[in-house]
Amino acid sequence: MPVKKPAIRKKAMPAGRQAVKKPSKETGIKANILLEEGKNMSEDVKPKLRIKLRSYDHKIIDNSARQIIDIANRYGVEVIGPVPLPAEVLKFTVNRSTFVHKNAREQFEMRVHKRMIDILTPNQEIIEALRDLNLPSGVDIAIKI
Repeated sequence: MPVKKPAIRKKAMPAGRQAVKKPSKETGIKANILLEEGKNMSEDVKPKLRIKLRSYDHKIIDNSARQIIDIANRYGVEVIGPVPLPAEVLKFTVNRSTFVHKNAREQFEMRVHKRMIDILTPNQEIIEALRDLNLPSGVDIAIKI
């Protein structure tokens, strides 16, 4: 007598969500995401500014991030951050002497501290204010839209 296998039940989706079939390459990546109730795929992605700060000194990078957040709050824009990113550590090993004593070495390291700030729904005023921002030397800023 053959043994019946139990029927496999599919897990139910959480309330308020619906599954979307996997898209073909033409439809794009957006359809691959579970859509929440009330949102359509036809909605455009809202623009946001992503600001990345890099510096060797953690104190001046924190002050610079605070300046950018103060400017964004002054114009009433929603801000996410500053998000501390992992510090990039560059290590160098050198001989202490120039010719002899191979076992005597020194190690040096440089740390590059990084912060990221997202400004959601930026307007033209805040872009102008960020362009006129005067940051201290030693802080590298990269702004992407």
